[in-house]
Amino acid sequence: MKADWETLMAEYKDSTSTLVADVDCTADGQSLCGDIGVSGYPTIKHGDPSDLQDYEGGRSLDALRSFAKSNLGPQCGPKNLDLCDEAKKADIAKYSAMSSTELDAFINTGKEKLEKLDADFKAFVGTLEKQMEEASPDEKDALLERLRGEYKVKSDEKDAQVAEVKSSGLGLAKAVKAHAASKSEQPEL
Repeated sequence: MKADWETLMAEYKDSTSTLVADVDCTADGQSLCGDIGVSGYPTIKHGDPSDLQDYEGGRSLDALRSFAKSNLGPQCGPKNLDLCDEAKKADIAKYSAMSSTELDAFINTGKEKLEKLDADFKAFVGTLEKQMEEASPDEKDALLERLRGEYKVKSDEKDAQVAEVKSSGLGLAKAVKAHAASKSEQPEL
């Protein structure tokens, strides 16, 4: 996949509206990866930089090209209201009407929920690892089968809860905050 990704990056290197890039999450990019929720490698994210979404498509060059052509570029958001439907415009207006303090509180509550879900899942995985360590060699095969099932159930539950938090407007609120910050940093003409 690395060669295909590098080809796609080269194809978009001169784009003024689309960024295709990579980040080394094991080195200098570690804090960025933590901020955007990367927990496994390789991970592909797309969308508004303040509201990146997980890419779930194919990993071949053709699949990546097709997705990029159809989905990357300007998206609905505070910066591109003309690309939004009425429901999204209403959500953006709702978050834009919030005070900075209210918006920060909403975003921080969402982030805290996501962090707790992640910490709880890691703690759960720790209990599975401990069970494997404590099992006798003749019990490990049967135990592993059971633990895989438990892991799948908990992983699916966590994914559903993360999706629920994200769909509550967290990403859009972050986009509104980022847009407001970028507007306040621009010099008056």
